[in-house]
Amino acid sequence: MKIGTQYLGDGRCEFRVWAPNAETAAVKIVSPQERILPMEQKEGGYWQLMATDVEPGTQYFYQLNNGESRPDPASNYQPLGVHAASQVIDHNFTWNDSNWSGIPLENLIIYELHVGTFTQEGTFEAIIPRLKDLKELGVNAIEIMPIAQFPGDTPTDDGCAYRNWGYDGVYPFAVQNSYGSPEALKRLVDACHQQGVAVVLDVVYNHFGPEGNYMSHFGSYFTHAYRTPWGDAMNFDDGYSHHVRNYFIQNALYWLRDYHIDILRLDAIHAIYDLGAKHFLEELAENVATLSKQQARKLYLIAESDLNDPRVVRPVENGGYGLDAQWSDDFHHALHALLTGEQTGYYEDFGKCEHLAKAYRDTFVYDWKYSPHRKRFHGNSVRDRSPNQFVVCIQNHDQVGNRMLGERLSHLVSFEALKLAAGALLLSPNIPLLFMGEEYGEEAPFLYFVSHSDPDLIRAVRQGRKQEFAAFHAQGEPPDPESSETFLKCKLNWEKRKEGKHQALWSLYQHLIQLRNTIPALVERERQNMEVDFLEDKKVIWWRRWNENNQILCLMNFNQNDVNLGSAMLGDGWRKILDSAEEKWQGFGSQLPEELSNGKQLILPPQSFAVYQLS
Repeated sequence: MKIGTQYLGDGRCEFRVWAPNAETAAVKIVSPQERILPMEQKEGGYWQLMATDVEPGTQYFYQLNNGESRPDPASNYQPLGVHAASQVIDHNFTWNDSNWSGIPLENLIIYELHVGTFTQEGTFEAIIPRLKDLKELGVNAIEIMPIAQFPGDTPTDDGCAYRNWGYDGVYPFAVQNSYGSPEALKRLVDACHQQGVAVVLDVVYNHFGPEGNYMSHFGSYFTHAYRTPWGDAMNFDDGYSHHVRNYFIQNALYWLRDYHIDILRLDAIHAIYDLGAKHFLEELAENVATLSKQQARKLYLIAESDLNDPRVVRPVENGGYGLDAQWSDDFHHALHALLTGEQTGYYEDFGKCEHLAKAYRDTFVYDWKYSPHRKRFHGNSVRDRSPNQFVVCIQNHDQVGNRMLGERLSHLVSFEALKLAAGALLLSPNIPLLFMGEEYGEEAPFLYFVSHSDPDLIRAVRQGRKQEFAAFHAQGEPPDPESSETFLKCKLNWEKRKEGKHQALWSLYQHLIQLRNTIPALVERERQNMEVDFLEDKKVIWWRRWNENNQILCLMNFNQNDVNLGSAMLGDGWRKILDSAEEKWQGFGSQLPEELSNGKQLILPPQSFAVYQLS
């Protein structure tokens, strides 16, 4: 069912809104000339108007029952913010990506970024000049944190209005006005495709933000049957839920079709509650698959979930939802706890080599195992699914930004450990995700920041953050999320990528990506072609991967001291192709032999890794 406003050309514009409880509905044009245009009631509680003499740029509200004027819940653009009028958008655009066919899921190297802090300008257009650098690094997909219109205060001299991670969005169809226009986003996507870079867009279908949220004014978008951490849950299985489901399905198709987005990252699907016989995610996947066939290019859905549930990515015929991939936090938690020694919050479930080894071997560490943190059994096995269906990381917006001080890994561990973490990530059999700046060891924090206009809401956000940090036993006062200074601290120091150890780390990332893409045993990423083992007392993990004609061995030392593995019993013919302790990577110097053979001593330097290839 079509929703929203569509400009048809020649001054013709179709308005359509779902408001089943309204007795009357009208479009109130406020610019360029104020007028009220009555709408006609259609089947299912929809109201429609085919208007003439309405050009792109026209600003309007909906007016129900002759009452207060509200923005369009499916607005394409909110030029003056969440409380102001919606704007008619002409989606005609000259695309230059007709030869673009996308990047296969298994080949993705994803780079997550926040538009507002990735560049000093904080706009879509400002990202374009940096695409060449990302491509040189080896990145072939950028993941943009949510850009659906979110609230912000009035513009300030420091240019810091509309500070938000994006998860407080209230207009899922509207491009964030402070980042640029709908056309500016299209120019970014078009530029990405011309440089061979896919675009992943983070979308939020589990809740609306608190400020500017007028959805209940229109229809039954919420249900009181469930609660999310952010308030009432979306209505995916209660009365009138088919219209709510349609709203979000149309939103997904809108981004993929009208903006040529390649992949949608679905935020926190564990907060999408649906006990119906066909889960909303299954219906969404069906519709995206249909659009993929129509456009003759594969479009992907990647879910963020903390359920460790294989149903998310299993095919529908196997009882699953049919999504293409999902995030696996277990890899991050296992690696982070091993490197930092942290044991607060969910990290109490991790911290051993055994956990990271299992993350390599089985993806989910908790696959119906007892979780001390949750105090219950958690997860299920995904050994029937390919590692190519799981996105892993060593940093992301949540894992950095939900720390009280927003510390990146560069603040928490040594330079040697940063290199070790990079090797662990990029040589894993899963899809790697980098968080902006990690490739050169960015030291600016990534803090939580917002910009609301309601003083009561500001107080509630500040108090809520303090309560969240209590679970991690964090001491002290968290930075004020409402402060523009908090936001400005998070801007990347992009120029550092060519300096000293920052440059060495950047080069290592680049080299690791090249190895991942070119060595046959690393290109082969199925479970049956990998074996993993560890020595808990020495804090060493090693794994071997192979295909028909190639074998790779990786040794990883998580100990802060040298580890002597004694005489190697690995057979002859292993040739070293990478050693993070070498001086070329700003290491302390390698102690490992260039070739492995029976009887040779293996001494691993502290927090280092090495890769050998069987010649």
